[in-house]
Formats: sequence, C-alpha cells, structure tokens
Amino acid sequence: MAKESVKARQRKREKMVAQYAEKRDALKVAGDWKALDEMPRNSSRVRLKNRCQMTGRPRGYSRYFGVSRIALRDMALNGTIPGLKKASW
Repeated sequence: MAKESVKARQRKREKMVAQYAEKRDALKVAGDWKALDEMPRNSSRVRLKNRCQMTGRPRGYSRYFGVSRIALRDMALNGTIPGLKKASW
C-alpha cells in the first residue's frame, strides 16, 4: 500500500489538471509558451501517474481495470470481476 500522503498528492494533481485543462489547451493553441510556463506545474497532465484505485501502487497497473496486478489477482480469485478467472493449463 502506498502512503496516504502519496495518494493525497495524486488526488491533488488530478483536481488541478481538471481545473486548468481548458486554459492550458487554449494557451497551447495560441502558442503562448510564456504563460504556460507561469502556470502551476501540477496542472500538467504529464505529471499524473497511473495508480491502483485500491492500494495506490504505481507499478503493475492494468488500465482496463484501473488496479494493480496484485489487486486484480485478488479480485479475480474472490470472484468480484465477472468472467475473469485464474488461468490453469
């Protein structure tokens, strides 16, 4: 599990990206790079990191489910994801 402070920082970045998205797009179209430099750094989408919704783990992230490989395996074994089961051959 990731620390709560790391998860909170990520949520703060997500809010800031959503808040400044339209303004940043308008500045990019206008080519006003000076104004873009003066905006908060955390308002850039590049600074976001894919993290597991359950644990906050940054590695082994599955985009389709939005969770890490470990959480995905636990959910599959518990049967909480319909149609997904552990492979055996």
